[in-house]
Amino acid sequence: MATVIGPLHVRRSILIQAPAGRVWQEFTAQERVRSWLDLGHTLHRFETHVGGLVEFSVEIDNERRFFGGRVLVFEPEQELTLESQWQPPHDWPVPTFWTFRLSALYDGTLVELFHHGFERLGADAADSLASYEWGWDLKHLQALRANAQAGQ
Repeated sequence: MATVIGPLHVRRSILIQAPAGRVWQEFTAQERVRSWLDLGHTLHRFETHVGGLVEFSVEIDNERRFFGGRVLVFEPEQELTLESQWQPPHDWPVPTFWTFRLSALYDGTLVELFHHGFERLGADAADSLASYEWGWDLKHLQALRANAQAGQ
């Protein structure tokens, strides 16, 4: 069952000329995930199962800040959803979420990245959403596409 994406979300997408099974291989081990998701921040831990931990860090204003959470959905060839929560003192009242969705399209796979759940932040939702709209670009999905297409 697909994760419900709330009304306040960032969405980025890319079409990959490879079947979903090949694209999903890039989600199956920490080193594979690191090769495309570890751009602009550092991936420290990625456990590829429901309940597994995901840990990142990023440098902001000359300070290393850590974030991550648990894997909530790990449906091969369909969806990966994980929590995204900053560690104190920068934590939010509740986590937001990252969802990667794979869907067949033409002769390839549409990969959609959603950063969602901002409506859960109450009064801070608008500013948080706006900053992530600026922050998310396509470099991660472009690297995923290059890996998946090269590995066919």
